[in-house]
Amino acid sequence: MQVSVRDNNVDQALRALKKKLQREGVFREMKLRQHFEKPSEKKARERAEAIRRQRKLIRKKLQREGML
Repeated sequence: MQVSVRDNNVDQALRALKKKLQREGVFREMKLRQHFEKPSEKKARERAEAIRRQRKLIRKKLQREGML
């Protein structure tokens, strides 16, 4: 990953880097790896995330169709 610094504006480059890292999910992965997660807990978390994603997609679809 690469971010260019223009006109010695390090703050702007740092903001761009943080945004890219956020999009890639690096911060989220670091948080998950801070402590060991049992395989059963990982499976339950991933299942819950999938359900959340699915519900969000359904909500968006209904909203686009004008039902909500």
